[in-house]
Amino acid sequence: MSKLTKNQKLALGKIEAGKAYTLREASALVKEITTTKFDASVDVDVRLGVDPRKANQMVRGVVSLPHGTGKQVRVLALCTPDKEAEATAAGADYVGLEEYIEKIKGGWTDIDVIITMPSIMGKIGALGRVLGPRGLMPNPKSGTVTNEIGNAVKEVKQGKIDFKVDKSGIVHTSIGKVSFNADQIRDNAKEFISTLLKLKPSAAKGTYIKSIYLSSTMSAGIKIDPKSVEEN
Repeated sequence: MSKLTKNQKLALGKIEAGKAYTLREASALVKEITTTKFDASVDVDVRLGVDPRKANQMVRGVVSLPHGTGKQVRVLALCTPDKEAEATAAGADYVGLEEYIEKIKGGWTDIDVIITMPSIMGKIGALGRVLGPRGLMPNPKSGTVTNEIGNAVKEVKQGKIDFKVDKSGIVHTSIGKVSFNADQIRDNAKEFISTLLKLKPSAAKGTYIKSIYLSSTMSAGIKIDPKSVEEN
């Protein structure tokens, strides 16, 4: 195990053991404890009281973060020729169809999101073995399969993300960058957690939000009091 640097020790000393911070406090503290020299991502981990193995307790959704993710999202629009200009105008990084399908078959996945149309999904289905493991397969539930190509591209570019609970009952996602101010981090985290609350499955019994932690790349996690999320 590598030794902690002086800065890392100082950062850990700022987190009170066993304390559950308010979302407002944690949003400011995560900036203080980040020691990376690059603009680290700010992540939220929420443990839910659900059994993801049961279809009626699966939690999956999309959320548009008020201040975006701070990340340059590379978007590929797989669309028919009549939609190419619309996709390009909306900011898609790559636009086309057959040539990109062939590139993906060859292993190319240098993208973050693929947006396509319902009429094209038949062709994209064959790419499942390449796209599936990387989380790149378009899905109507996440808004990436639509005839409104331009709107979908704009939403992703402006900070729309999709998320899904994992096998351990945890939802993990990035909600910004350390360069954001504390209020921006709080706003984005609050929007994400509020969306999770709205998605509570009726089959889920007991405590739904079991724990919330806020952290940045390589930082320690800050425990958040779930009750503080709705505070102004």
